[in-house]
Formats: sequence, structure tokens, C-alpha cells
Amino acid sequence: MPDTRQKTFVSVVAYYSPEGELRPLRILWRDGHHYPIDRILDVCPAASMKAGGCGTRFTCRIARQITYLFYEEGRWFVEEKRPAPSV
Repeated sequence: MPDTRQKTFVSVVAYYSPEGELRPLRILWRDGHHYPIDRILDVCPAASMKAGGCGTRFTCRIARQITYLFYEEGRWFVEEKRPAPSV
């Protein structure tokens, strides 16, 4: 079965430098959990091929997992796995 994902908007604590650099520090999930971003591995303009949408893609390491975090038109989203449909 193909990997299906949905666009899930999340709250993000971010740092804005005086030079205009935007850097996410942690993701706040809808259940109240905070996920600190250990490291930002890459930043580039990109489209979310799995969930749709485009903007700035931050490739982040969170708890030893690589996650794409997107910043699109003033909002943050991740590609969340969708439950497999029942047959």
C-alpha cells in the first residue's frame, strides 16, 4: 500500500534573527507535546509531494528522526501519516 500523508498544521516556536533569518526551535503538537528540533539539516524552497502545498522546507532532526517541516504563507505544517483505509 502506498504511503499516504496529509498536511497537518502545527504550532512552532521559532527564532527570528535581526538579519531576517527564520529558524524553528520546536514543534507543539495538537495533543500538547513539545518536540524540540535537535538540528536543522537543510533549508530550501520546496513542494510537499506527499501532502500538497509548497513553501520553505526545513529538513529537521527530531529525536533521531528526519522530519520535513514546511513554512507556507505564514503557517507551519508537517506531512502526517494517514491511517490506511479499511477494506
